[in-house]
Parts: sequence; structure tokens; C-alpha cells
Amino acid sequence: MEYTSDLLDPARANALKATLGLPTQITPGSPLPPFFHQIYFWNPRPATALGRDGHPATGSALIPDFGLPRRMWAGGQLSFHAPLLAGHKAVKHTTLAKAQKKQGRSGPLAFVTLRHDILQDGALKLTEYQDLVYREDPSPDTPAPTPPRARADEDRRAEHSFSSTLLFRYSALTFNGHRIHYDEAYARTVEHYNGLVVHGPLLAQLLMLMATEALGPLKSFTFRATSPLMHTEPVTLCQKGNTLWARAPDGRQCMSAEAQT
Repeated sequence: MEYTSDLLDPARANALKATLGLPTQITPGSPLPPFFHQIYFWNPRPATALGRDGHPATGSALIPDFGLPRRMWAGGQLSFHAPLLAGHKAVKHTTLAKAQKKQGRSGPLAFVTLRHDILQDGALKLTEYQDLVYREDPSPDTPAPTPPRARADEDRRAEHSFSSTLLFRYSALTFNGHRIHYDEAYARTVEHYNGLVVHGPLLAQLLMLMATEALGPLKSFTFRATSPLMHTEPVTLCQKGNTLWARAPDGRQCMSAEAQT
């Protein structure tokens, strides 16, 4: 188990709101929007403890070393028991819920699920299951998998675009060193993306805020990343009832989600 604590500084939450283009109105005692806990509970590691991609090297903490260099946040499931309050100390307990290596169609894959329990003022406020996937480097002659097509029957939609500055600021606020989000040369030449990759959690954050605006306070939220979105691509965030998704300009689905209130 890993244990971290943090004082949920309102200034950091307002910095995230500013990054997302939202009014900065969080003061001590304010309830934090859903998923804002991502900008807290940093666990800094020295450069010698990082992998080539900027993430903490596997095998040194909870996550085993599978010998697979590429890491992706595949999705997550959150249960919101009560709002976290800005300016109050909170603690996060992290445990390894699952770690399994399998043979996929494109090669070996490792699936890891971490469980995060966040407590504040002696009460459990949030339970999160974070799903990670590790895989081999892509071969230049291996065709990319065909992404799913996104629905087009939404009742609500919102357009968002991303700059390299926005991705860098989000990486800084979440203390995410993954180079695919800010080092374009690395993203293209090492991991063979077509540009900087928009953070999966950033898309999930925007979908959670959209769901909250339409449905009210969330009890749970589940999301699944289905195709990477490049920072040069605007995205359409869509909602129909409790179902949400992110659609790229070419119609592919980048994320699907389900919200419950």
C-alpha cells in the first residue's frame, strides 16, 4: 500500500480552473469539482527513478515490471461518497487491485488496476479504480487498430480545442511527467503518435464537468479511453442522458463514459 497526504490548496484548484477556462471561485471550504483530486497527492521521484517516458519506473513500487515500455491510462471508475473540501487535509491510500499479463493480437499486454481511497476529516470521500495498460513499442509496419466510430445522436455537445500550452499546464498541475503530452519529438519518434497526445484524464475531466452541469452532483462515473486524441484535433464532447463520449473530427470515438447521480 502507498499512503500520501495533502492539504487541498484552493490556489491549485483555481489554477486548474483557469487552465480549463473556468471562473476561479474556489475558496477554503469550497467543495471541489469531481476529479480535481488528480492535481493533489503528488509523489515526486528523483530523475534516476524515472523510466524513459518520464513516468516512475515500474518494478520499484506497487506496479510490477512487465518489460513493456508503453503506458496508457485506459479508463477508470469513480464512486463519489461526499465532496472533497478545498483547504482541508486529505489522505490517499493506494493498493494494487490487479496486475495481469496477457497475449493480445498485437503482442503482449499487461493490465493493471490501482485502487485509490481518499479520506478527509475522518470519512471516506472517494473511491477510484484506475486502469492502466502496458504494451510493446509499435512496429512501423504494423497497421494501427481501427478505432470505434462515435455516435452522432447526442442531445448536448460542446467543442474543445487543445494547445501544447494547455497540455503542459495540465501535466504540471497533475505532476504527470509522461513525455507524450509535452515532448512532441519523443511522442512521434519513440511512441509513434501523430503529435502530442491529449491526456485521457483531461478528456474524462471535461466529460465529468459536462455531466455535472446537466445532471447535478455525481454519485459515480466510469470512463474508457478508446482512441488517442492529438492536440491538433478539436474534440466534440457529447451527452445523451447518462451516457457521454468524445468524438474526434474524423468521427472516431476517443472516450466513452457513463455518469450516475
